[in-house]
Amino acid sequence: MDKNARTRWTEEMTSAWLYGAVAQAEGDPRQRALFDALRTAAERQAAVIADGGFPPAFEPSRRARIVASLVRLFGPRRMLPVLAAMKIRGLSAYANRGQADGHAMPISVADVGRSHGGTGGGTLRAAVFGVNDGLVSNTCLIMGVAGAASDPSFILLSGVAGLLAGAFSMAAGEYISVRSQREMYEYQIAQERDELARYPTEEAEELALIYAARGIPADDARRMARALVSRPSQALDTLAREELGLNPDDLGSPLGAALSSFAAFAIGATLPLAPFLFGLATRGVPIAAGLAGIALFAIGAVLSLFSGRGAFAGGLRMLVIGAGAAVATYIIGTVFGASIG
Repeated sequence: MDKNARTRWTEEMTSAWLYGAVAQAEGDPRQRALFDALRTAAERQAAVIADGGFPPAFEPSRRARIVASLVRLFGPRRMLPVLAAMKIRGLSAYANRGQADGHAMPISVADVGRSHGGTGGGTLRAAVFGVNDGLVSNTCLIMGVAGAASDPSFILLSGVAGLLAGAFSMAAGEYISVRSQREMYEYQIAQERDELARYPTEEAEELALIYAARGIPADDARRMARALVSRPSQALDTLAREELGLNPDDLGSPLGAALSSFAAFAIGATLPLAPFLFGLATRGVPIAAGLAGIALFAIGAVLSLFSGRGAFAGGLRMLVIGAGAAVATYIIGTVFGASIG
């Protein structure tokens, strides 16, 4: 067995071993049966790769053992991102359990892999939270510094430093997060493309197992899966969604995500700085507090669209939480300033 074949064999055996761990930790009989079947399919595919090459006895890696321990401790549903990174298939069965959950089951090849919904709501929600992070963190910073020192120029300098530090931190974190997610997707889809070319029959059978576990009659599931595998471009997209639980539509640009995070945080952080930036330093603290309070209430009201709470209740809750944090930092700053003054 050459090195490339040995690597593929190890990956399939690792998947099979982890399928067994997931099946043991799964309380739903249908889900357990799915992962048991996927384990058998992975072992069969590993045997095809070996093709009489007599590979060594399989020993799961330390990483696989850690993942299995986490699955047993927290349950498969809480470990979906980690399992996806380990190339565990069938994860979409957790996200889409049929019409009762609001998603119609596919009934033809044209329906399979179709995206449900969009990302616009998630993007808006992320932007609002970014603004809120900048607003709360810089308001607290400005209030804390104002409590310790009354020099407006020092308050302004601290606020600008807080804005830049927070915005760059948010941008860097978002870039790394989205870049890592995209790299995982690109690696997984490259593997799927290779396996689809090498073992189309086995890939179709694995996909059929997933659809059968989600309620489609076994014969219909196999027919649909075989038809999909005969269309490589559509099959790759479907395999990413149905086997790996990945949604290509949710993967944006790392640079775009970083810039949007930077902008959202900076917008929020600028509001409490406004009076100091526009020469209102003598009344800067109460004006900053007023602007921050209005913005906090507005953000809470907007977030109520996602939580289902009333707009007034959501706005008031955000205002109380933000005001409490600002008052606490102001008091701490005052005590700290008096102790060193």
